[in-house]
Amino acid sequence: MGIDELLEQVRSRLSRLTPHEAHTAARAGDALLVDIRYAALRDRDGLIPGALVVERNELEWRLDPRGSHRLPEATGHDLRMVVICNEGYASSLAAASLHQLGLHRATDLIGGFQSWKAEGLPVTPP
Repeated sequence: MGIDELLEQVRSRLSRLTPHEAHTAARAGDALLVDIRYAALRDRDGLIPGALVVERNELEWRLDPRGSHRLPEATGHDLRMVVICNEGYASSLAAASLHQLGLHRATDLIGGFQSWKAEGLPVTPP
């Protein structure tokens, strides 16, 4: 299986959100936005206000509710998390990894940060 097939398989198990759906869910307190972009992209393009920044290589350790290195926001396995990468590819794989930890409501943002920004949703400039 190649990466394209893996990505298709992973996405078939996620309830991916559009930028407007993610924005609405976050504003309603129904979802935690998790930005996994690396620092250079955040510095170049800005941040989504209220999004939790977690480097991809720390994601599972920081968001596992039973983990010894979890963040305070990792309150339970029912927490809805919307993982955001730059263009919506790595975030799908990251959300699938969170599913393996029992975070069954984890998903990702279709089109990533670039889609969010193109839709005119709030961004804190760099």
